[in-house]
Amino acid sequence: MDIVLGAIAIVVSSPAWLAIALAIRVSSPGPVFYRGTRVGRGGATFRMWKFRTMVTNADRSGVWSTAADDPRITRIGKMLRAYKLDELPQLLNVLAGDMSLVGPRPQVPADVAKYTPAERELLSVRPGMTDEASIRFRNEAEILLGHADPDAAYDALIRPEKSRLGLEYVRRRSLANDLRIIRDTIAVALGLPSAPPAAPLGRER
Repeated sequence: MDIVLGAIAIVVSSPAWLAIALAIRVSSPGPVFYRGTRVGRGGATFRMWKFRTMVTNADRSGVWSTAADDPRITRIGKMLRAYKLDELPQLLNVLAGDMSLVGPRPQVPADVAKYTPAERELLSVRPGMTDEASIRFRNEAEILLGHADPDAAYDALIRPEKSRLGLEYVRRRSLANDLRIIRDTIAVALGLPSAPPAAPLGRER
């Protein structure tokens, strides 16, 4: 399913790839793509493809969580993130076998280092382009808005529920569930009715 649907998705979305690449090149200096280190199945690291939505070398700041008001995000990057279009190049990771279409979202090594023994079960499957947590926390940037330390806010307000949803997926995954998550992800990207986004558990200033 990953290979067949991934290949079809690349062909169907190829005009969008060209338009996005052009928009990125003319709107800000720097490369079209961003390749960040992520942790995959079994704890192996790989380079994950994304369309660049931030200024060049933004990852050198050491801040991994991104709030809606993050000054590192470019003008075109805000639009790409809003519709999850920056994630399209991860179809290349799917074809390469680093990722699946559905599975727990891959994390940076610094976040994986914080995993509890129970959370390490998330590494027993390939990470995915989308999962239940991606749908529920599609407003993640808004939840982190205004926090002085986005990474600490992420750990307190988002990570526990994301981990719970990811572990639930790992233990109960099925083809039918994967197809439902893909359907719901497309609905969210198109702005169609879907489950309400997650509400913040609290706010810290």
